[in-house]
Amino acid sequence: MKIIQFFIAFTLLSAVLSTGFAREPIELPANISSAKLQGSGRLTWFGLHVYDASFYRVGSLSSPDFALNLRYQKSFSGSSIANRSVEEMKRIGVPEAQASLWGKELTAILPNVESGQTLTAMYSPKQGTIFYHDGKQIAQIPGPEFSKAFFGIWLDPKTSAPKLRTELLGQSCPPPIFNEAC
Repeated sequence: MKIIQFFIAFTLLSAVLSTGFAREPIELPANISSAKLQGSGRLTWFGLHVYDASFYRVGSLSSPDFALNLRYQKSFSGSSIANRSVEEMKRIGVPEAQASLWGKELTAILPNVESGQTLTAMYSPKQGTIFYHDGKQIAQIPGPEFSKAFFGIWLDPKTSAPKLRTELLGQSCPPPIFNEAC
């Protein structure tokens, strides 16, 4: 079973089918509870529902502050999620040495998740990336470089999940951290 979970975690962002869907509201961490949903999508892998993703902007759609919430439908170890994150960072152009360093940080902070649990990452230019597990803060990684690489897994034009990216961004532009013309 662990081999199957690792394989799914390793490839979950490689093959993506995004579809629209109705979602029950999620409970966001208190400091971003006023955030507005920009878009949402579903990650599936060979027909398996892996997670639902929701992208929020704090304040307005042009705000540099934003959050990404993932509600998992399968269980994964924190290290599997960290390893897959590293692979995706390298895919969008992060040098291997840097991605590996960030992977070690992620391995140390990301918890195992069970079906129905959420991981939320919030970006603020002043604080960097703050991670939450089921609404409780678990870690913070400062700096825009990590944030751009981490959120780029979903929001960079080179993402392995272009349909999910489109659904998350909706009709709006990516956050300013991506310096992308709109």
